[in-house]
Amino acid sequence: MKLLKTLDYGLSKLEEFILSASILMITVMVAGNALSRNFFNNSWAFAEELSELSLYVATFMGIGYVARKGRHITMSAVIDNVPFALRKTLATIIPLITAIILFTLAYFSYEYVQSTSGRVTSALRIPYYWMNIWAPIGFVLGGIQFLRNFYVNVRNREVYLAEERKDYQSEEEVENQSST
Repeated sequence: MKLLKTLDYGLSKLEEFILSASILMITVMVAGNALSRNFFNNSWAFAEELSELSLYVATFMGIGYVARKGRHITMSAVIDNVPFALRKTLATIIPLITAIILFTLAYFSYEYVQSTSGRVTSALRIPYYWMNIWAPIGFVLGGIQFLRNFYVNVRNREVYLAEERKDYQSEEEVENQSST
């Protein structure tokens, strides 16, 4: 179990590094290209491709990260206003269904990545699969995190949005809210 926690911690730090680097790359490429174009009348041919790659990385690597932190989109307007038993049921079922969907998307996106073999980008000549490989990676990492969220909700009485984030309302608060 300690090995899994160590691997999870390492993966978390790797995700944070990759996401930070991607956002910085987007910022530098977009701002740098705009400055170069406006002040030197010269556009960077590679800026669009690196920005696009960084956007793919940030988008798909972000799936697992937000699931890990419990910061994904939720239907809180509905879930916050239902009895605790239904809230707990939804908090258990939704991550399981989401994980299944993400693993399915990972399969289909991997099939797509394989279909791009042999293609390269126009400016940097980067193999196009390097642009697309982030989709199946992100879907798998997200699916794993949602499976963890499912497991945490099965094992605990409280409602968890993620292993690291318990729902802010307890059973008593939910029951008191619905009785008023």
